[in-house]
Amino acid sequence: MSDISALWNADSIAVIGASERPGALGRKPMDYLLRYGYKGRILPVNPRSAEILGVPAYPSVKDAPGPVDLALIMVAAARVADAIDDCVAAGVPVAIIASSGFAETGEEGARLQDEIVAKARAGGLRVIGPNCIGAVGYENRVLATFSPLFGAEDVPFEPGTLAFVSQSGALGFGAASLALERGLRPGWVVSTGNDADVTALEVLRELADVPEVSGLLGYLEDTPDIGTLRALAGSGKPVALLKSGRTEAGGRAAASHTGALATDDRVLDAALRQLGIVRVDDIDELLDVARVFESERRPSGNRVAVVTTSGGSGILAADAIEGSGLELSPLRPESKAALGEIVPAFGAVDNPVDITATVLSDPSLFDRSLDVLIADDTVDIIVACFCVMAGPDVEKAVTSLRKAAEKGGKPILVARTGADFLAPDAPRDLRAAGLPEYPTPGRALRAAAALWEVSRPRPELPAAAPAAGAAPAGATEPELKALLADAGIAVPRGRIAADEGDAVDAVREAGGRAVFKAVVAGLLHKTEAGGVRVGVTEDTAAESFRQLAALGGGVLVEELVEEGVELIVGVHSSDLGAVLTAGLGGIFTEVLGDVAHRLLPLRPGEGAEILAELRGAALLDGVRGRPAADKAAAAEVLHRVADLVQHWSPGYSLDLNPVRVLARGAVVLDAALTTETEEAL
Repeated sequence: MSDISALWNADSIAVIGASERPGALGRKPMDYLLRYGYKGRILPVNPRSAEILGVPAYPSVKDAPGPVDLALIMVAAARVADAIDDCVAAGVPVAIIASSGFAETGEEGARLQDEIVAKARAGGLRVIGPNCIGAVGYENRVLATFSPLFGAEDVPFEPGTLAFVSQSGALGFGAASLALERGLRPGWVVSTGNDADVTALEVLRELADVPEVSGLLGYLEDTPDIGTLRALAGSGKPVALLKSGRTEAGGRAAASHTGALATDDRVLDAALRQLGIVRVDDIDELLDVARVFESERRPSGNRVAVVTTSGGSGILAADAIEGSGLELSPLRPESKAALGEIVPAFGAVDNPVDITATVLSDPSLFDRSLDVLIADDTVDIIVACFCVMAGPDVEKAVTSLRKAAEKGGKPILVARTGADFLAPDAPRDLRAAGLPEYPTPGRALRAAAALWEVSRPRPELPAAAPAAGAAPAGATEPELKALLADAGIAVPRGRIAADEGDAVDAVREAGGRAVFKAVVAGLLHKTEAGGVRVGVTEDTAAESFRQLAALGGGVLVEELVEEGVELIVGVHSSDLGAVLTAGLGGIFTEVLGDVAHRLLPLRPGEGAEILAELRGAALLDGVRGRPAADKAAAAEVLHRVADLVQHWSPGYSLDLNPVRVLARGAVVLDAALTTETEEAL
């Protein structure tokens, strides 16, 4: 077993700072290990006690009979460094530091934390924490924790298949308690506190290799490491993450339009979508997703059939499907015909299928309707909605749903809108049947969308190319456009004008009307600075040249490109890697925020997917008499830009704004590049 897996597999646990004093934190793990029947060796460490709770104690972990698989350190922060030294000397592979008083308290605590982590790493010891509540492995009854959860009476302790890992110990074990209350069964609960050495994401990655794990659930506070995130996504296990800190953090990119639009949180959202990891917004949603992760059934597509005893529930379900990544199945004509023979005339056979409250007098309606939907190959997921059904009626519905799930192998989710007292045994019976249950259609559909997100086929995200050189710092717009042209990206014809007379000649070369731009080092937003003239003719060329030359640089003269749909495209560095951002351009770009993001490199065909995600994507298809834009050319620009920057070192922001998409082709009208060493005017 790996070092980290000792958190749930340890055959021997040392509790450093163990105590027999009632109420002491150092007593709780001793109580729990004994109470819940841990089968391994318990090694309390306390230099002032010969035994604790009837278990022989030792002055130091070095004095305890080895090997020691896991140490739980529960001493004051000032004594943790010595405990780390002792663990290293005893050959302990992994230690949980429950003690607080480290980086969470300020500069001095951070210094102490760095010191103990350096000691541990030098000695080959992995550290969980500090400032964490510990870890629990249900199967082996490893309770290396002081969480009050396990001090409560009648705590369910049957091993489950869900793994919870949380930076916040209180939140993590609180979520685990709610999971138990809702009938979910965690098998592993780990808190990682300050993530000073072993991170929550690293623990999740380790748990992904445990065959019994059906779903991985995490709460993160820090930006995850992209390498570990990719490895976790590639494990094949479904993952849902609750990441706090959705506030915008784009101030550092204020000089870059696309950088300002690609905040850290938006980038993380994009990365998780690319990797097939579900992101949730709160604990309730995390537990809803956990429930569907417990089910073994996976959909082969995203088409949903809704069968309901309530027209209102059906409408709510249909509403929830909109924008969720799911589709309402059209159902086959023969399915509708068959349903027409089953459903009462005042019901509905168009999806959602409303079998009405007649099911109370004719329970076979559920069986027969479900048989039709199971047989329809346009249906991948079934959501069954029923309301205020009680006692035997619910039992009959559950039996029908169980038989249908077993017969067809398709996931069936249940929205049972009604109090538990109406059918006290229903939650238990639905769980036993492997039918995830939710109180409302909306929650059931959100869970169904999460199930599809982790089930849908997804090509592996290509590995980022190693950096081979820095971005071309200090490149002027003409130089940058030359670079784009060399990469096969279309730019307007144009050149630098030497003087007023040459500017007139340049306009003539451009076809009689041109765009003039000031070329001044560091001037990114030329329009705001009065550095752009559009529609310049031979008659106005000299005056336009003089005005722009007065800004202190050269003057670029370019052809006037025909009208089209304007996009904004850019790449900037982030903590997760290089990020490509694309969206609708124009003056309202930042206000509307209609953009999509991808970590680079792109997969084949991903450029088209990015454009399709935009809320205003229909503009590319032509509206109000405008011709359709060349979406293929626009997607090609995204791929060529991604190829251009693939070997650039981090620390740059590339902005192409606008990229004008024409009826045929796409042209970069304006380009700017900044690096960390450059200041924007």
